[in-house]
Amino acid sequence: MFRQGNHGERVLGTCTVSVVLLGAALLAAAFSSLSCSKSSSGQADAQRAGADPKANQVLVEVGGETITLGEFSAALDHMNQFDRLRYQGPEKRKELLEEMINVKLLAQEAKRRGYDKDPIVAQEIREILRDSVLERARAGVPAPRDLPESEVRAFLEAHRDEFSDPERRRLSIIVVKDEATAKDVLTALKKDGSPQGWGQLVKTRSVDAQAKSNVPIDLAGDFGFVSPPGDARGPNTRVPDAVRKAAFEAPSTGVLDHAIVNDGKWYVVNVAQKNEPRARSYEEAERSIRLKLVQQKLEENERLLIEALKKKYPVTVDAEMVKRIAKEIEAEQAKDAGAGKP
Repeated sequence: MFRQGNHGERVLGTCTVSVVLLGAALLAAAFSSLSCSKSSSGQADAQRAGADPKANQVLVEVGGETITLGEFSAALDHMNQFDRLRYQGPEKRKELLEEMINVKLLAQEAKRRGYDKDPIVAQEIREILRDSVLERARAGVPAPRDLPESEVRAFLEAHRDEFSDPERRRLSIIVVKDEATAKDVLTALKKDGSPQGWGQLVKTRSVDAQAKSNVPIDLAGDFGFVSPPGDARGPNTRVPDAVRKAAFEAPSTGVLDHAIVNDGKWYVVNVAQKNEPRARSYEEAERSIRLKLVQQKLEENERLLIEALKKKYPVTVDAEMVKRIAKEIEAEQAKDAGAGKP
């Protein structure tokens, strides 16, 4: 049995052994008897459950608690491959054991100080336990690459609209403060509609915040691409809906023959580029579909688990209490806002 000695040492019978060394012979036997790179967590779980008697062999006792050979092996088993490489060789394994000892010591001191009763700590523990349960619920979900091609193709056919790109138009815009200025700009463009002429007007007449940015002349006033009105993927925060609508009413590229007014500003619009609508091929859509399908399977597993748990552990919500707390929070926030608090 190990007990705490002076200067961070452990005492075994009458023999004093440094914590850093911690029974080299015992550890060497431990490393050879239990593989530290198992192919599945199920093997590690079986050992921790006592399927292998060696797993219950005590390596260290810390304040009445133990670290067993199975726990030590599991610590390695649950590392990713890169972290596991850090602990190759006996000396590095001893360092890992020392880290586990320190965790035990600090955890015991935290309990002595009552930190485990702290609401925030309790919540963090619950979240760790939650993640552990969810990890097991996700265990049966295949990796994206393992989904059958037939399932991926079927999803693509059933959701063609999600994998079809609408027509998109790239807009260059000169934003001015009034109608008279807009007419002046349109007149100037009729005289010189070259990229250089357009760029010069952007820099001298536009009131847009980015008009004076240092960009190539042919990109002056560029507002980027927009999709047709009504397409959820098409909004552009810099392009008002009225401007977007007018741009798609134009039969071709080029400067619109009239300015568009919106929210007190006038927009002279140049449809600089048109990209025709197209449907993505299976090869283009495959990866995103596989990821989406796996995510759906994960969410379904979690939903079924939560439904089963609600039946097992009934949930009762005090609706009146929730409403009262919400009102109190709103009142507190309003009070803070009135006092100028962030």
